[in-house]
Amino acid sequence: MNERKDYQADQVFDHDFDGIQEYDNRLPNWWLWILWTTILFAFGYWLVFHTFGVAKLPRAQYEVEMQRAAATQLARGGTLDDAALELMATLPDRVAEGKTLFGTYCVACHSSRGEGLVGPNLTDAYWIHGGKPLDIHKVVTDGVLTKGMAAWGRQLGPKRVESVVAYVLTLRGTNVPGKAAEGQLVQ
Repeated sequence: MNERKDYQADQVFDHDFDGIQEYDNRLPNWWLWILWTTILFAFGYWLVFHTFGVAKLPRAQYEVEMQRAAATQLARGGTLDDAALELMATLPDRVAEGKTLFGTYCVACHSSRGEGLVGPNLTDAYWIHGGKPLDIHKVVTDGVLTKGMAAWGRQLGPKRVESVVAYVLTLRGTNVPGKAAEGQLVQ
């Protein structure tokens, strides 16, 4: 019948289950090629992304792109509003600058993590003069003399005030134990 030398007749295993018998057939080459390629790809992916960190994971690439888009949007200018200040709080460079300025000018009253000393706790959900980004910007710029908050607008300048506000926005909601809550609850 079949005269190929490499031909081997189908073989049936000795066991059966519910009257079903299993053939001992070799998997097709295309299927084996896909299997081994997938295994090699997964191993390479693991080495490149997770073990050696040669490339950034897609989530990290996304974060970089979002930061670049935020920086581009802020560079276009426009009016300063809540959205622009919230966008600044996503930029690591602005937040780092704000943290440095906060460490220089603000820690005497608000402590190093914003938990409050003489000044209020900046990490909880309670704000005396409003917790919206523009409210915080107004307080930092103009101060509140009756409460002892100095006006930093002229001393720091607009860009540095925005950086401090960006950093304070990152502190908001971290709930560091410190001074008791003051002001009204801001959602």
